[in-house]
Amino acid sequence: MAGWTANKSLMLRRRRRRLGGTIATAIALVGSVGCPRAGGRGDPAPRYEVYAIRYGTLERFPVSALVAGADTSRRADIAMMVWLARAAGAREAGGRNVLVDAGFYRDKFVRRWRPTQYERPSAALARVGLRPEDVTDVVVSHVHWDHLDGADLFPRARIWIQRAEYEHYVDADGRARSPTIDSLNAAMLADLARAGRVTLIDGDSAEIIPGITVYTGGKHTYASQYATVRTAAGTVVVASDNAYLYENLERRRPIAQTLDSLSNLRAQDRMRRLAGGDGLVVPGHDATVFARFPTPGNGVAKIAGRGARDAGRGNTLGMLFPASRTSRPAPR
Repeated sequence: MAGWTANKSLMLRRRRRRLGGTIATAIALVGSVGCPRAGGRGDPAPRYEVYAIRYGTLERFPVSALVAGADTSRRADIAMMVWLARAAGAREAGGRNVLVDAGFYRDKFVRRWRPTQYERPSAALARVGLRPEDVTDVVVSHVHWDHLDGADLFPRARIWIQRAEYEHYVDADGRARSPTIDSLNAAMLADLARAGRVTLIDGDSAEIIPGITVYTGGKHTYASQYATVRTAAGTVVVASDNAYLYENLERRRPIAQTLDSLSNLRAQDRMRRLAGGDGLVVPGHDATVFARFPTPGNGVAKIAGRGARDAGRGNTLGMLFPASRTSRPAPR
């Protein structure tokens, strides 16, 4: 009887260890997929250099699809961009290369939208001396094809997206819950999550990486986010589609495609406060970013200082065109 009791005690201890290991594994998985990894309070304050990188152009785009209330006859060439936050020193912030948004590359989108001067976003990084595998993180502002589609081009990157955005648009089986997200992109994002490469962010004002904080409220989609990046020049705000153009900011006009115009205006006001003005707020599709910040050039703009504030004044959209008989639908 004593031997049986001892054996039973040993079996119970082993069972507890196995159960503890299972729970620890589950907690680790939840942590890698579900919780922001902000730096500790003792971490040094990292500083980054921020670059807008152009990988294509959509020509003769209807401005009324970008700026609420704009004249429907106006057209503009709009820039397709990703934004790089690169640690100012190799040791600072772990030497991170953080992309805000990932652009698009799948044939279905290229064929439909017919971008000019196009190259894959992963190839465009060569202009700043990076390879796709050098990207450590991709912050996805929202689930639209032209911002999410390229996430799987960066094989070593952790993907950061708002939990509410992910769960609103992607079901447990990786299917799209809404036409807002393309079905291929929903499946791709779910595959990345199953591989342990997606971190879901729980809400507003979260410092996900030391020196990089995300905010919600733009309401371009259900839980679209924008990012602030700490730089030597000050706080740069990468607005993505929460402010398409400088015109949205300078004339205080909501974006044309928003679920809540008032919330979008409040988000734009907040962007200006965070950046100390609108000079370091970088809109999502305005080609004049590359006139305001002309260096280093070749489709790359380093966001430093306040930019050439008069560049494009009165014509913040770049080249405008009269109405044409044909127009393309707005990118979502």
